[in-house]
Amino acid sequence: MQLSRRALAMVLLIFVSFPAMAVWPFEDSSGRELPSLAPMLEDVNPAVVNISTFAARQETNPLMNDPFFRHFFGPNQYQQPQARRSQSAGSGVIVDAKKGTVITNFHVIDGADEIKVGLNDGRSYVATLVGSDPDVDIAILQIEADDIKAIKIADSEEARVGDFVVAIGNPFGLGQTVTTGVVSAIGRTGLGIEGYENFIQTDASINPGNSGGALVNLNGELVGINTAIIAPSGGNVGIGFAIPANMAKHSLEQILEHGEVKRGQLGVVIQDLTPDLAEAFDLKGVSGVVVSEVQEGSAAEKAGIEQGDVLTKLDGKTLKSSAQLRNAVGVRKVGAPVELTLIRDGKEKVIKAKIGEPSGEQIASTGIRKYLDGARLAPSRDPKGVLVESLEPGSTAQIAGLRVGDIITSVNKARVESLNDLKKATQKDGSQLLIRVLRGNAALYLVLR
Repeated sequence: MQLSRRALAMVLLIFVSFPAMAVWPFEDSSGRELPSLAPMLEDVNPAVVNISTFAARQETNPLMNDPFFRHFFGPNQYQQPQARRSQSAGSGVIVDAKKGTVITNFHVIDGADEIKVGLNDGRSYVATLVGSDPDVDIAILQIEADDIKAIKIADSEEARVGDFVVAIGNPFGLGQTVTTGVVSAIGRTGLGIEGYENFIQTDASINPGNSGGALVNLNGELVGINTAIIAPSGGNVGIGFAIPANMAKHSLEQILEHGEVKRGQLGVVIQDLTPDLAEAFDLKGVSGVVVSEVQEGSAAEKAGIEQGDVLTKLDGKTLKSSAQLRNAVGVRKVGAPVELTLIRDGKEKVIKAKIGEPSGEQIASTGIRKYLDGARLAPSRDPKGVLVESLEPGSTAQIAGLRVGDIITSVNKARVESLNDLKKATQKDGSQLLIRVLRGNAALYLVLR
């Protein structure tokens, strides 16, 4: 019996050692000490709301589209399509109690004619759509309500893999539901879900209807907005994604200030620094982003960034992918200063720039598999270079990533303006070539072996 008491004491000591858990009560109704999420949830749950959307649809009998069947129905039965009212459910989070401001997902309210916000205490209000940011999947609503509670927004940059989190929302329209888990990954990109992706991944159960709900830490602070799941079987499999609170907050501030989100740009075309490119640039062991093109008149050009530069840090934070740089720039306001660390010709430089106005052109971020042979080439006059006229199906050049219409403009950082230039460049010693190609309005580097 004495041993079990010691074991219990050790368990309690472990729980007490977590600072975030120190706020929990450690006694049940019988006076036994146990941890619980209940006090934190009692404080947070009123800030998480249910969202119902309604949309009117006009439906006609499909037989009416066929003149043959329309003849039998008669003219009086053909006129008016039937109006049907559809309904869907989601979740949201109150972030400003005085103004009644609610954050949710754009896809939750997209196409809605009417939006209703249901509070945890049973009250319901018709909401006004203040604005939205479809690229991030954020929408901002406003309700006229008294005696409501807002959630505190955390700095999502401080989230770490392994942190305990709680997902709160309205799955399957059941009503407010709580699930628990941990942060299983951060900075998830390339999923093709949103235009700007920097997801927090969690194994806390997120199901249909949780979209727009809260992902909170053990202090009851908003870490992210639940937005998507990987569901091969249609239900939760332990992989859910939340928009980081910092990204959602940026959209919120822009919408409240301008009614829309205005994203600035550096004005560079970028691609990941792959192992092949790192070797070609003689930058083994370096992570970063390759600048394959600098747009004329852009913020990058004004700051002195050049094509071929390898960006390694943004404001002192190491860059690991082009998506990371794109997201980091995308959450900054036009005119905001940034400090970029780059490597040029083997030397490190620090350049200060200001985020510029959107150019209206899409900034490409591309990474392509490489290797060469089987390309038919021809001179290009405007712009000067070597045009890829055709590619043999299944050839190594096609598999490598070259495309018909690509224009080769440099080889191993030397300008190429003719077939002779290309021939001379390829005759030099070396097991690989670093080429720069123009593709439509974008440019990128390829390593050819």
